[in-house]
This record gives sequence, structure tokens and C-alpha cells, in this order.
Amino acid sequence: MTTKIGLIGAGNMAEALVKGIISAQLAPCQDIVLADINQQRLKAISKTYGTAFVSTNEEVVDQSDIIILAVKPQNIAEVLKQITSKINEKKLLISIAAGVQLSLLKSSLSKDTRIIRVMPNTPALVLSGMTAICSDGVSEDDLKTAERIFSAIGKIVVVKEVYIDAITGLSGSGPAYVAVIIEALTDGGVLMGLPRNIAQELVMQTISGTVRLISETKEHPCLIKDKVTSPGGTTIHGLYALEKGGLRATLMSAVKAASLRSQELGKK
Repeated sequence: MTTKIGLIGAGNMAEALVKGIISAQLAPCQDIVLADINQQRLKAISKTYGTAFVSTNEEVVDQSDIIILAVKPQNIAEVLKQITSKINEKKLLISIAAGVQLSLLKSSLSKDTRIIRVMPNTPALVLSGMTAICSDGVSEDDLKTAERIFSAIGKIVVVKEVYIDAITGLSGSGPAYVAVIIEALTDGGVLMGLPRNIAQELVMQTISGTVRLISETKEHPCLIKDKVTSPGGTTIHGLYALEKGGLRATLMSAVKAASLRSQELGKK
């Protein structure tokens, strides 16, 4: 990839993308340019990664072949107003704004604009993210370009846009659910007398090890669960407590609530 990449917004996800793009050698640092209202943030990223930064969003578009909109959903309309006149068929626009549909993006830009929508998640900060990619009519080359960029920060799936809200509720919000589970299990260890640092280390390795076990064996999670669960043993008593507390239904409800909220954001 020899194109220049611009990012509008310099938050955590933008920094993750900069880190991934440079690590994967998709573009040299001097071919990556950012803009953000927070000048201190821009200077910090530039100092760490050697990227360029400019004062306005329009300058990002002028200097880039690929423009990544890494802004909050509530700011997307204002950003689009600023850059519409600068966008043409030679530019590829990629949006990571949660809940902002392709139709809304297209309605604010010319009909020839090449647009891709993606939904990454925060483990991208350590290059272990999960990103969903969708488009509406872009070329195979454009789609491959997006795949290469977001593969640099983790794994990807290419889906139809109709699935994006559910993906937002599951993997987009999922790191928060997992963090709460980690915190709660750690507290359980503390409740039973373990020092917090030891309890958290046990929880972290247990979760990461179980994920790896399921990933590598390709076994259904229920089979892994059954291997740990002896008749009348400790695990079945723990699982019984989880079922009484409605853990499954609660997690499913969390995904549903977050997905519905993503739908609501898309209608504003």
C-alpha cells in the first residue's frame, strides 16, 4: 500500500490504527496525517509515532487518498459539512462512527463517493481487536484496502450492514461486559480470602486460557464446560448459582440493549 492515509479524530481508536498501520508497514509514518480539536493529543501521537498533523479536517482530505472518520457519532454531521467539497471519486472514505449508517453518510456526500463503514472494538489498542466491515457498492480493491488496514489491529469479518447494530452490541460493547465479568470474578476471589492481585491474575489467565482452548480445539463451549463439571462437584454448584442469578439471560439482554441503542443512534 503506497497511498497516504488521513485520520479525522485522534482518540484511542485513531491511535490504535496509527500503531497498527505502521507496525504492518502499510504506510510510512510520514504518509499518515491527523487532525483533531485537541492539539496536545495530536502532538503526543506525532511524537510517539512520527506522524504528521494539520489544523483542519479539510487539510486531512486534501493530503490523503484514504480518509478515516474516527469521530464520535454526534460530531459526524459537522465533520461531513466541513469536508464534503473536498471529497471526490479518487478518495476512499472509511467511517468508524458507531450507529452512523452508510445511507446517512451518502446523503451528505456526492453519489460517487466511495464509502466503507466499520465497527472496531477497544482491544484494537493492543492490536487484538475485532472489526466488522460493510460497504454498499465499493470495488473489491477498496474492500481489500479496508481489510488490510483493520487486519493490522486484529481480526476482521466482512458483513452486510444489517448486522452492524448487533455486532456493535456484541463485540463493540463486549469488552465492557468482559471487564465487568473479570472484576466480579476477582471480587469473588477476594470474598473468599484471596489477595486481589492473585485473584485477578487467576481470573485473567483462566479466561485467556479458556478462550485459547475453545479456539484451538474448535469444540463447542458446552463441551468444555462439561469436561470441568463432575457430578456433585464444585463446578456444578457454581454453575447452579450462575443459573439462579440469571447470568445467561442478563448477558443476552445486555447485547440486545446495546444493539437497540445502536439502532437508535442510527436514526438520529
